[in-house]
Amino acid sequence: INRKLDTKLCELLKVFNPQNIAFQQTFRMLNLIPMNKTMRGVEESCGFPLLEELSLATTSYSFTSDKDLLHILFGSTKLRVLDLRGCSRITPAGLAALPCSDLECLFWGQYFTSSVGSSSLPKTGLHLLTQKWGQTLQQLDIANQLFTEEDLECAISFLSQAPDTLRSLNLSGTRISPVFIFNYLSTVSFVALLGQTTLNYLNLSSCRYLPRGLKRTYRDQEDIQQLLVKIK
Repeated sequence: INRKLDTKLCELLKVFNPQNIAFQQTFRMLNLIPMNKTMRGVEESCGFPLLEELSLATTSYSFTSDKDLLHILFGSTKLRVLDLRGCSRITPAGLAALPCSDLECLFWGQYFTSSVGSSSLPKTGLHLLTQKWGQTLQQLDIANQLFTEEDLECAISFLSQAPDTLRSLNLSGTRISPVFIFNYLSTVSFVALLGQTTLNYLNLSSCRYLPRGLKRTYRDQEDIQQLLVKIK
């Protein structure tokens, strides 16, 4: 059985109906780019109970809403990887409503080159996600997400409660402050002394509240340790 579905010919996909997929209970990876169409018949479907990876990533405007996402994932309690890069209409509340409790990778960076559909208004609610998945997240990408400084600080504080879990953190283009970067890295640094798995990738490029010399990508633990010294 083919356990991967990749609908690259997304123009042909007008209505996504899980009932039309013969092996929906055995799929473990699903890669979709849905069009601006309503979904029908999902009430009678069992969804994708064994789904582990879902990609809705796009480099153009995404019509995917919280409702669309829940229609796909309402039965996917085993989901580990969720790629929503470019999905600007998805909200923290929508993600927090998903049934998966052990998400390991969340890619939610916004890489729009067009202003269509994007918003410059501050966002809130990121802490809902780090509170829910902070104990299991290994990779988190929220590049260019315009969360408020206060919301970022609250979200990072939940990540600090499980500093031996997260390995990759992309904060590029966010409003994270030097103080909370220092506080978080201090926690990570202490865990590193105990010989446990710690952060080895940190992207701080284009972070508006950081000094110019610190706005870059740090690719290993030694590099991150040097950042901790510089940011004191």
